[in-house]
Amino acid sequence: MKTVVIGLGAMGAGMAANLHRAGLLRCAWNRSPGRGQALVARCGATLAGSLDEAVADAELVITSVSTDADLKEVCGRIKERMPDGSVLLDTSTVAAGTACEVAAELAEAGVAFLDGPVSGGKEGADNGTMVMMVGGDADVLARVRPVLEVITSRVEHMGPVGAGQTTKAVNQIMVAGINQAVTEALAFGGAQGLDLDKVVELLSGGAAGSWFL
Repeated sequence: MKTVVIGLGAMGAGMAANLHRAGLLRCAWNRSPGRGQALVARCGATLAGSLDEAVADAELVITSVSTDADLKEVCGRIKERMPDGSVLLDTSTVAAGTACEVAAELAEAGVAFLDGPVSGGKEGADNGTMVMMVGGDADVLARVRPVLEVITSRVEHMGPVGAGQTTKAVNQIMVAGINQAVTEALAFGGAQGLDLDKVVELLSGGAAGSWFL
């Protein structure tokens, strides 16, 4: 499947590199050239000269952008350039409503849409161990799943478009709470004069152990 990655930040670059090594990446594109050149230096992937060129004959376009506005802009620019029957999978973290809006816009151009936000951080993107929560048509997901298995350790269909982003919101609420608890606890330990390196090493092996700690 001819796959293109749009957006080569911390997450997109890792996904693109893994897809390139698996022989699945047709090309990649990033708005700022520096990140694209960094990907070339990292793994030798092919860069497209423009966004239009990148998606012209793509069967699957994977986007990884920073904001809702970025996703809307990219989709608005490429919806008439992507082949009929192709798929756009967005791995960004955006509002569920934005995902639904973009899906409707792309559907008018004959392009299927999946919202597939991920969890696992840059390390997960680099190692292909992210977890992906997907909203959209189950049959469309089945078509692209072999590609996604290269960049994830688990892909789960959560429901219609928007369900992936809603699941990611649940994740983010949990993450925020855990992060706050860990940092508040360590601040308390530091204020009491404890050696925090020892505290972290000791507590990581017990009930308080977590990815954030």
